[in-house]
Amino acid sequence: MWKVELFAPNYDEKESKAVNEVLDSGWLTMGERTKEFEKNFSFMLGNETKCTALSSATAALHIALMSLGIGEGDEVIIPALTFVADINVVRIVGAVPVLADCTSYNDWNMSAQTIAQEITEKTKAVIIVHFAGYPCQMDEIVALCKEKGIALIEDVAHAPGASYKGQKCGTFGDYGCFSFFTNKNLSVGEGGMLSSKSLELDQQGKYFRSHGMTSLTLDRHKGRAITYDIAQSGLNYRIDEIRSSLGLVQLSKLEEANKNRKKLVEHYIQNLKEIEEITIPFLELENIESAYHIFPILLDKNINRVAFIQALKKEGIQSSIHYPTFKNFTAFKNLNLNMAPIAEDISSRELTLPLYPTMSFKQVELVCNTIKKIINR
Repeated sequence: MWKVELFAPNYDEKESKAVNEVLDSGWLTMGERTKEFEKNFSFMLGNETKCTALSSATAALHIALMSLGIGEGDEVIIPALTFVADINVVRIVGAVPVLADCTSYNDWNMSAQTIAQEITEKTKAVIIVHFAGYPCQMDEIVALCKEKGIALIEDVAHAPGASYKGQKCGTFGDYGCFSFFTNKNLSVGEGGMLSSKSLELDQQGKYFRSHGMTSLTLDRHKGRAITYDIAQSGLNYRIDEIRSSLGLVQLSKLEEANKNRKKLVEHYIQNLKEIEEITIPFLELENIESAYHIFPILLDKNINRVAFIQALKKEGIQSSIHYPTFKNFTAFKNLNLNMAPIAEDISSRELTLPLYPTMSFKQVELVCNTIKKIINR
């Protein structure tokens, strides 16, 4: 159906071999491959970061809020432009979501200034998102959170491997929360990672991951433990060995894959920059190295986005929206969420074009030429 799909997994025989080795081993639940995945991911992040592999980034966000003691009546500032996971976990723990607007029409991330505008005496945490793989301006955000005594959680779902001033995203806050969903830069189907530089917070995360147990099934299987204690209440947010084996292979490919994404984005920009009806965000930002997770553009206000998406579909080009505004969802209509005018405008006009590391320059050119054709009709 698609000449160019939105995303394609960066898989080859290495992933197949890794999965088959797990199946042949007879050990499927969390085990040695998961430990190796956590170790290698920690090494990639640097800064003596500890990592806990999980079933999803949503699990990581949920654990982060619980570990930091966020609960009933507390306020948590989240981006107005993000996936519903961020607002959902805030509500699940009984806290109140407060929206921070985008910095500008060029930088769609929240900033220290847009966060500061929403801080009250009830604010207990901030969840930032490195949107599309582009890091937030972290110096000011970290300083603000320290000054106000507010916990900082990084949603790094879009940005594995991205860095700000040479420091990897996911190492600035109390916790970093990564996604390994099918369409992410590091893809295992379903999965996530929780990172922290704090030994105490890392241990909290591990307890929440597996029922608060002091030893795991693998430890008892290997004879390293006979029984276990329950240190605290916890959940089952474990990953399994199949997905950890995929994660190991994908992690080994990540740096090169992100470089390929960068080249493709640069080719997109070169082909689209002269089109007046399109605005390309995140241009000429300083101190960052992006992971180039998605390629978002902003359509002119006079363009009907639904009709544009349908026209692309007719030509065999898949596209998407990142993200619909929260206020349009049934679950959030009665929350009286605060205004975020830039984010709401972006949400109404944003369009995501195909991007994945095995994409060719010819496919980029086909997408761009199709866009020009539709606009010039």
